[in-house]
Amino acid sequence: MMMLSFCQKSINAQYATHKITKKQQAYTDSLKQVKYDYIFPIFGQQAYSRGFDIPYPVGVMGNYIWMKQGIIIENLQLGIQSENLDIPLTPIEFIDFGYNTNTSSAVNFRPDIWLFPFLNVYGLFGYGSSTTEVNLTAPVEMKSVVTQAISTSGFGVLGAFGLGPLFMSVDANWTWTKPELLEDPVLVKVLGVRLGKTFVFKNHPERNIALWAGAMRIRMSSVTAGSIKMSDAIPQETWDRADEIVEEYNVWYEGLDPLKQTIVDNTPVPALIDALDQRDGSSAQKWESLVTANHSWPRSITVLRYKPRMDIRWPGRSVHF
Repeated sequence: MMMLSFCQKSINAQYATHKITKKQQAYTDSLKQVKYDYIFPIFGQQAYSRGFDIPYPVGVMGNYIWMKQGIIIENLQLGIQSENLDIPLTPIEFIDFGYNTNTSSAVNFRPDIWLFPFLNVYGLFGYGSSTTEVNLTAPVEMKSVVTQAISTSGFGVLGAFGLGPLFMSVDANWTWTKPELLEDPVLVKVLGVRLGKTFVFKNHPERNIALWAGAMRIRMSSVTAGSIKMSDAIPQETWDRADEIVEEYNVWYEGLDPLKQTIVDNTPVPALIDALDQRDGSSAQKWESLVTANHSWPRSITVLRYKPRMDIRWPGRSVHF
């Protein structure tokens, strides 16, 4: 899976350390004198009274994400609906797939608030598009390309705390993604764990660089269902090869024994081939399939993060860049 992501955040990381310089000690002592005048996070005043620098209570994040990944389609069920036909979803076991891909891009918005100095809650909202390319290799070779809009909404919680000179965070979120061609949203669950260390600048204790490593587990609902017109699912290059595909199917069908021909006849496949032969793209192709999703722990990654300098304040709110 390839992923390209750009983001800008308003969360200001706190740190834990045992050895500090005189300037850092002076900065910590100054924090103890701060009068905290925000409602959130709860116990914010107590955190400052102990010399901890904490994030601003409200933050926003915007990012753009582009992703391309391979997909595996299993347990396919297929149906077709037109003016003269209404074939229900039927299991199809004789269709083989080649390499299939999904390419998605989206813009996401994440508002968040620190309820406690160690607990953050946030919302997730996004909109984008998704293109899925499916390549059939048997009984005929043909391609289907479907592009659709997608919307996402959800929420998450983040817990962060110190472990001696290190910090640790645990992030969990639940999002519901709704492609326009699916009947129901797809639930995606993400759990991430990070462990790192913050290095504070000697002469500027209000700034720091954090080095961390972590892992992420993703799990999604695996069953998807929907319908789409053949004219929207089949690209022009496939329509241009319609005669060749129909002839390839007929040769394959004639090579089957009578029992297997009967099995094929009881599926929507002959009707789909006939619609392709008649250049009829108005038929609605209903489908349901099991899409294998990644639910393992990817390898750890290391990221260098700089605690930014610029603060913008106005009455009642703060934004940190």
